Amino acid sequence: MARNTQVPAEHNAPPITRILAEYVAGHASRGWSDVVDHEAHRTFLNWLGCAVGAARHETALAALAAVRVLQPAPQASILGRTEKVDIANAALLNGITSHTFDFDDTHLKTIIHPAGPVASAVLALAEYSGASGRAVLDALVLGIDVACRLGNTVYPEHYDRGWHITGSTGVFGAAAGCARLLGLDAQHTAMALGIAASQPVGLREQFGTMTKPLHPGSAARTGLMAALMARHGYTASPRAIEAPRGWAQVLSTKHAWNEVTDELGERFEISFNSYKPFACGIVIHPSIDACVQLRARGVAPQQIERIELKVHPLVLELTGKREPADGLQGKFSVYHGCAAGLLFGRAAEEEFADAIVTRPDVVAVRRKVVATVDDRIGAASADVTAVLTDGRREHVFIEHAIGSLQRPMSDADLERKFLGLSDAILGAQRAGELLAACWSLGTSADVRSLTALARP
Repeated sequence: MARNTQVPAEHNAPPITRILAEYVAGHASRGWSDVVDHEAHRTFLNWLGCAVGAARHETALAALAAVRVLQPAPQASILGRTEKVDIANAALLNGITSHTFDFDDTHLKTIIHPAGPVASAVLALAEYSGASGRAVLDALVLGIDVACRLGNTVYPEHYDRGWHITGSTGVFGAAAGCARLLGLDAQHTAMALGIAASQPVGLREQFGTMTKPLHPGSAARTGLMAALMARHGYTASPRAIEAPRGWAQVLSTKHAWNEVTDELGERFEISFNSYKPFACGIVIHPSIDACVQLRARGVAPQQIERIELKVHPLVLELTGKREPADGLQGKFSVYHGCAAGLLFGRAAEEEFADAIVTRPDVVAVRRKVVATVDDRIGAASADVTAVLTDGRREHVFIEHAIGSLQRPMSDADLERKFLGLSDAILGAQRAGELLAACWSLGTSADVRSLTALARP
């Protein structure tokens, strides 16, 4: 039987690949407000702290051991370590470490963690080429805009199909950022985006394993290579994103093309970035916030008979692990998150260590959490009631957790987080110098002065 190859009318799409390429290649340097530029510095600082902090994690050690087999040339730094590797593998490794703790930035509309793929690729290339800090920030803002606008176009259907959207859109952000840094024209930038379109990465099945942080790392490396290949004349379809058999229409049933074009060059998605006070999946944060508040009210673990937790369906879908076996699984357990908030009043990386996740008193509190789905509660909210052994009930409703756009982390909050992650790796003095270098990135003549500080 002959196949019907006629393209349905609804599959006709605007030239998204070309539109984005012209935008990335032609937008003015620092062509945005001071508020957007400050958010770019905050995004970079938060990303760098997360990457440095995980430099000694077993995930980083395993990935580095594999890279060493390839005998890479020492072109760019592994943040938080003394070694250098080639720029592609530096992008890979820094992308991995920046996401290992699940402590990185979040574009809440799409649940994309955009800095991991984009900053990891851009900084590796910038260190190799001796680019200025302003060039890095330009590439970061535009790369994140590309990744998140494409995410807006296909979310949530794309995510619901099982794609880890940080990796599958991050490859475009990395390609766009590196194309900008290389000074590619619109035609070559379109080829970079087209090459990236054939290399989406990331399956949600991998959540709770070392392979989850591989997704932003692989997207960073792939996007960087796509830009380099395009620079040297490698070609791709000029409609690789929007065509009927292109990235968006193959990987999603939703194609809101206007999400790419609306206010392009006027509204910047980095403005909607948020930063995590808790080192775990973002959907757990409202529940942790509530439990931290219960602890602040004087609710002690030994007083608790049970914790009644009402959440959006997505919370249990993503983080419903009742008995996490290690720290990585603990990051996807709303039960452990609640226990950490009640026991420690916080949930930084230390509270997701293997030894903490399996500690008997933590397990005991975790098993007192009774979570149920309530469709009336938004994904950004949580309803938590502590039922005490004397019959009292302490109730907290969180509409938006700390760290959200409605309750953002301040610059001082981000600085404390940065130093908490990097002091142990770099030493307090060097970490402080690196912090200052992040804030002054926009005036730096050569980013190699910053990457030098990011090595112990």
